[in-house]
Amino acid sequence: MSTHETTPAGAPDPEWDALIANASVWDGDGFRPAAAVVVDPLPAVSADPAGTTPLTPAWVKSGAGWKGRGRVARVNSVHGFRRWVRRQGGEHGHVAQVWRGLARTTRWVKGVEGADIDRAKHEARRAQEAYRAARRAHAHKLIPGDKKNKLAKVMDDASKDSASAMTALAKVRKATRARRAWRASVVAAPLVAAEVGSVLALGDITNGSLVTCAATSFVLALIGRRTDAGETWTSDSVALGDGGKLTDETLNAAYRDAGVLKDDQVLKLLSPVALTRDGDAYEVVFDLPSGMPTDKALSAVKGLASAMGVSITQVHQGRGEREGRIHLRVNLRIPFTGKPSPGPLLTAGRMDLFKPVPMGVSMRGKAIETDWVERSGLFGGEPGAGKSAAVNNVLLAAALDPHTRLYLADGKAGFDLVPFEGIAEMIDTAGDPEALLAILTHVWEVEVPARRAALREHGARKVSAELAAKDPRLALAVLFVDEWASYVAGAPAKLREDLNRLFQLIVSQGRALGVASLAATQKPSSDSVPTSVRDLLSVRWAMRCMTPEASDTILGKGYASAGQNAQTILKTQRGVGILMSGESAEPELVRGHYYSDAEVEQIIGRATELRTEAGTMPGMAPLGAAAPAAPRLLDHLIAAVTATGRGVATKGEVLAYLAGVDPQFGPEDGESEAQFRSRAGKLLAEWLDAEGLEVPTPKVDGPDGKRSLGYRLDDLSEVR
Repeated sequence: MSTHETTPAGAPDPEWDALIANASVWDGDGFRPAAAVVVDPLPAVSADPAGTTPLTPAWVKSGAGWKGRGRVARVNSVHGFRRWVRRQGGEHGHVAQVWRGLARTTRWVKGVEGADIDRAKHEARRAQEAYRAARRAHAHKLIPGDKKNKLAKVMDDASKDSASAMTALAKVRKATRARRAWRASVVAAPLVAAEVGSVLALGDITNGSLVTCAATSFVLALIGRRTDAGETWTSDSVALGDGGKLTDETLNAAYRDAGVLKDDQVLKLLSPVALTRDGDAYEVVFDLPSGMPTDKALSAVKGLASAMGVSITQVHQGRGEREGRIHLRVNLRIPFTGKPSPGPLLTAGRMDLFKPVPMGVSMRGKAIETDWVERSGLFGGEPGAGKSAAVNNVLLAAALDPHTRLYLADGKAGFDLVPFEGIAEMIDTAGDPEALLAILTHVWEVEVPARRAALREHGARKVSAELAAKDPRLALAVLFVDEWASYVAGAPAKLREDLNRLFQLIVSQGRALGVASLAATQKPSSDSVPTSVRDLLSVRWAMRCMTPEASDTILGKGYASAGQNAQTILKTQRGVGILMSGESAEPELVRGHYYSDAEVEQIIGRATELRTEAGTMPGMAPLGAAAPAAPRLLDHLIAAVTATGRGVATKGEVLAYLAGVDPQFGPEDGESEAQFRSRAGKLLAEWLDAEGLEVPTPKVDGPDGKRSLGYRLDDLSEVR
């Protein structure tokens, strides 16, 4: 039998390694040695692939983390004590539990033998009554002898039965006393043992008695912890408003009670339900069940607040990154009811309106800032809601920018704008419609043309901080009209039409030119601010309103039904409103910074100093005074027609010429030719209407011989 040597599978094989090393490959011209194979190094192996090593929380690594954790612990302790206090008033209170435990212990000691005693008593009573009845019957004298003897025998039997029943009753009582004494000793033995042990351990009968009483109360409370209906107390059974905790279970229960979830549905939690770092609120992010729209949860905020036992202003639901995702915050106290903190403009030396303006503080304590470049705003709310204080955040910031020009008008003829009289370019505090017309006319006929001319000179389409630094004509301007409805209410029809037309033109075209238009009203309605203007105002701040419809007038249709309803703001929350700071921003409850009259005077005084140093105070050389007069639109039309050399020009040729003069007439990115012609033609019509020009547009011959609408040089000359 021959023996074959074999190599273990795991051992190296020198012959095979040499063969591989000398291997060659065919490359078309012959065999060449194969290139060495480069093997990537193995990835580093985690020291804890199973993830079982305990992780150290980030908060233990810093003093601020320990401080925040300590605050959360204190808040939990306070809430736990409040829950305990509220619990004592009901059947789950510890006093009620001890009393229930004492009653149950007493019933156990008494046992059920009482029924045996009652039965024995009943039998003895019946036997005695039978004996007395027999004795009365036997006591009659006029009874025959035989019957008398029978009655005597019945009486004797009844006497024996009565004696037997009494004996049985005595036995039952004796047995009952013995059983009760045994059960009482079972109850008393631990008490005696606890008393003796406490005295021996503490060496003081008083302290020992106190320990015994405490232990006895604990045992009795444990015996009586279930109510007579069999219910036990848990923290989940306590509403959040009564000191309970918000947990996964209570969160799902609240959404079920609010009608958002069905009995078999649950929320998919993306983050744990936890207290915030400051301990002021619970926050959680979750997804609704598949197929459920976000609006269903947002519109159920009243039911949700009721289920949690809190005010509706304590519940804030925000839309997530996708449909069906909710960011929930539930404040433990009604937010924004304390004294507001000092506003940041008190310590601001100089502001730049090209940068975001501090507006207020959110429920999360986050500073809210709004960019007012290429923006316009609408502020609304009932009287006393804090609307004027909210607007002051913008006006005071603009005042501290020495290059920003202010145009202010107060339709209610109040005193809110009086402090700005010394620094505003134009201002009306008497509620005069003619004065407002003068302000709007100046902005449209002076500010706007000068800005267009400056943009053309710089070849830019929009105002920017860089351009404003080069050319003072392009500094930002703020136009604020308070109570538009008061202005137009008493104005003649022609004046009212002019006011609406000019304001709409300034709002629609002033954004790109650096004119921020603001409007405010204390009675939000479709008449307070024209719908055509209101739809163009991008920033909305709805203070407390009387109705959901008034809230929707400010924020937009449908927001109130989706949970963003300014009617729910409490009267104690002055200066609080739902702020939507841009076209794509989600509404958020914000408390605006508040500046008292004295603080406003202080800020205006600093603004006056800044403007005096910069030479931008009214009465000094205006920023746009040195600017060349802007050509009229009619001049450009005549130049466009003259440039064709035919004495006529089609609308297409005119728009092409104007695109080289003003970038607003140029095509925008992604805009088709039809969209460009429609937008540019509409803009040209608005400009002609704004300048009061009526220019005929007959059909004229184009460069290709085709006839289309256009302009004739003779007609333009006559209009001129």
